[in-house]
Amino acid sequence: MKLWLLRHAQVDLPAGLCYGASDVPAHAALTLQAAQKAAELLPQGLPVWVSALGRAQALAQALQQLRPDLGAPTTDARLNEMDFGRWELQPWDAVPRSAFDDWMADFAHHRFGGAESTQQVIDRVAQALQAVRATPAREAVWVTHAGVIRALQFFGAHGAGPIASVDQWPTDAPAPGGHLCIDW
Repeated sequence: MKLWLLRHAQVDLPAGLCYGASDVPAHAALTLQAAQKAAELLPQGLPVWVSALGRAQALAQALQQLRPDLGAPTTDARLNEMDFGRWELQPWDAVPRSAFDDWMADFAHHRFGGAESTQQVIDRVAQALQAVRATPAREAVWVTHAGVIRALQFFGAHGAGPIASVDQWPTDAPAPGGHLCIDW
């Protein structure tokens, strides 16, 4: 199966804020640019799944307007970004060093910000992938987030986990508005 991964456009937030599960908007003009780029590269008639967060929904809607052959996207909350709990919408430099140290010491299971662990993200993304792979589609599109894309990359390299350490977590993801294609 070939999976096309589209990352939402740059968000309309000041630089340096932690955001994951917060439903913050993406820049409208950059969303349209990302949709135009995706519309040019995607094959005809692919099914589309999209995160439940508005910044991904906006990209999926813009893409659908440009490429109605892709059909209406299916919303799947398993494609949402990681929930950083109490650190959501806080400046990264305001997060105590001890919070990062605790996360790095147990990267798989520590709930950074108290909400969701890295392994929980990996598990839900793996479940979403299994659901897509169970369909007859040979290719599909996900409109999602950097953390979900990294979870897929981890899953492709190491299986469902558990993730042993932060050293196994992929560091590369498409820039906002970018894409990646993975063959499974």
